[in-house]
Amino acid sequence: MAWKRWGVRFSHGPPKKMFEQHFKNIDDILRKDAGASSELDYIEQTSWVLFLKYLDDLEKDKETEAKLAGKKYEYIISPKFRWEVWAVPKTGDKKIDHSKALSGDDLKDFVERELFPYFKKFKADAVSPDTIEYKIGEIFSEIKNKIQSGYNLREVLNLVDGMHFRSQSEKHELSHLYEGKIKNMGNAGRNGGEYYTPRPLIKTIVKVVAPKIGDKVYDGAVGSAGFLVEAFEYLKESKKLSTSDMQTLQKKTFYGKEKKSLAYIIGIMNMILHGIEAPNIIHTNTLAENLADIQEKDRYEIVLANPPFGGSERPEVQQNFPIKTGETAFLFLQHFIKMLKAGGKAGVVIKNTFLSNTDNASVSLRKMLLESCNLHTVLDLPGGTFTGAGVKTVILFFEKGAPTKKVWFYQLNLDRNLGKTNALNEADLADFIKLQETNGDSENSWSIDIKDVDQKTFDLSAKNPNKGGEVALRTPKEILKEMEKLDKESAQILKNLL
Repeated sequence: MAWKRWGVRFSHGPPKKMFEQHFKNIDDILRKDAGASSELDYIEQTSWVLFLKYLDDLEKDKETEAKLAGKKYEYIISPKFRWEVWAVPKTGDKKIDHSKALSGDDLKDFVERELFPYFKKFKADAVSPDTIEYKIGEIFSEIKNKIQSGYNLREVLNLVDGMHFRSQSEKHELSHLYEGKIKNMGNAGRNGGEYYTPRPLIKTIVKVVAPKIGDKVYDGAVGSAGFLVEAFEYLKESKKLSTSDMQTLQKKTFYGKEKKSLAYIIGIMNMILHGIEAPNIIHTNTLAENLADIQEKDRYEIVLANPPFGGSERPEVQQNFPIKTGETAFLFLQHFIKMLKAGGKAGVVIKNTFLSNTDNASVSLRKMLLESCNLHTVLDLPGGTFTGAGVKTVILFFEKGAPTKKVWFYQLNLDRNLGKTNALNEADLADFIKLQETNGDSENSWSIDIKDVDQKTFDLSAKNPNKGGEVALRTPKEILKEMEKLDKESAQILKNLL
């Protein structure tokens, strides 16, 4: 049974850190548990519990709406597995009924032997992948309970019971806190940063690409779904939405694919918290798809993505692409170009070395991009934009269907070093947004004609010709000569001092 869109209650203003302490307390409990060892585990375990509480609130909202309409609502979750029965049973005065609330080994056994298998079956029983039932089954097929102590799990359930998804302000607060947990994963080991693209950067990319209601928005490396979430927020504010518009945004606008189980679950949960009840995210290896099999019906008007870079793909995966390369990001770029409809627009993050690498794959890929798309804008980002990433990146903005004649570059030069405590903000990107509208020249921006680019290498290096006062790079011979001169000066100073 697919669910239809329901009405949204609005409260008077957003809450002031309503649930922040709950999240901190949950993390404190998980740190004590032998089964959760990192920030990645904390968000994974918090996610499945939050998801079940969300489902309970959602069903209650639907029951209320049905009653107001004089109809009867049929719950999709059986009584035994509803939140108020197994998780936090209540007494008549709404307090926890400790005589019925499972704890310790009894709770752990119930969750692992009955609850998870029950929800896992939803995937097979769902009428289609775009239903909430399918997402329930998919999530519980990919995740397992790692909380080893049933007593710790009882404490987590009690805390999550105090969180609610009933009003718009409550959802806003929860989505904000969840985003914070995703951001924290950037500090949780070598792979944590791949889950989080700075939100000011995503918002800027969405503004430049400017999707419209009715466009299908796609991210084939969806991660925590930051691009889809921000595109949703952008489109909600783009015009006064009709019921039909909201239905379009809910069901026919946002599409994603994700290879990793944890990222898939986080992405779905993030979209749900932002108000998309049955996200169209598929758990699959995007690069395993053969580009030759992609048809017009598979394509999208908008591509927004930050594909993983630095990885490598097996030879059999590379065979799916016309330009063979082990660099994951370069395979994704080929995929994105193919997935765009004619006239479709894209904003894609990639390593800045893509602009100048001289290997055959890089040269061929730049040539393909310039000939099949209009690469109208390149945003050159400073080091430190991505927490924990040791490489510099650029954003490629392009439209498919006409070759590139001119590329406008903007080099983001900031008067501070970016890092965990000094992150990129929207004000940093305001000048770029303003100048990009007219492709204006400035101290930080310039244009190049493709006819002036080397037609063998298609080198697109972001070399700013307008940076006044910048010292040209010296040759090694000049540097050695300068060092020799300084050594002589130092020796003379020491001689005078003695």
